[in-house]
Amino acid sequence: MLRNVSVGRLAVLVSGRPDIFPINYTVDGGTLVFRTSEGTKLSGASEDAAVAVEADGVDPDTGLAWSVVVKGTAAVVTGTEQVLETAQLFLFPWQAGKKDVFVRITPDTITGRRFRVTEPMTWWTQLSGAIKTAQE
Repeated sequence: MLRNVSVGRLAVLVSGRPDIFPINYTVDGGTLVFRTSEGTKLSGASEDAAVAVEADGVDPDTGLAWSVVVKGTAAVVTGTEQVLETAQLFLFPWQAGKKDVFVRITPDTITGRRFRVTEPMTWWTQLSGAIKTAQE
């Protein structure tokens, strides 16, 4: 499923508080890789930081939606050979600017689920069971 989409949300701890960032990523072997630059996202996803990535999708043919959560460790790609190998991945940032840092997430756990998308007219709300007057 993670290979079917390229956008997800990265959850990191910044100063002991959770923060979430949109990322575009690629799957490389059994890891996820994204590009970034200096800033809060990078500081939260450096030095073997514990992170989570969540991605979703819907199969238009079957109507099945899915959600996958990857929990693992993030580390900046270092070393000339590793950087050159990683730079060859088809990974292009959506936002303009210098994004010259590659971060690799090595999963500890991958969980997910599939579910059928419910038609909006059948959604339950707090008013679904309310008694209605004749005028309604």
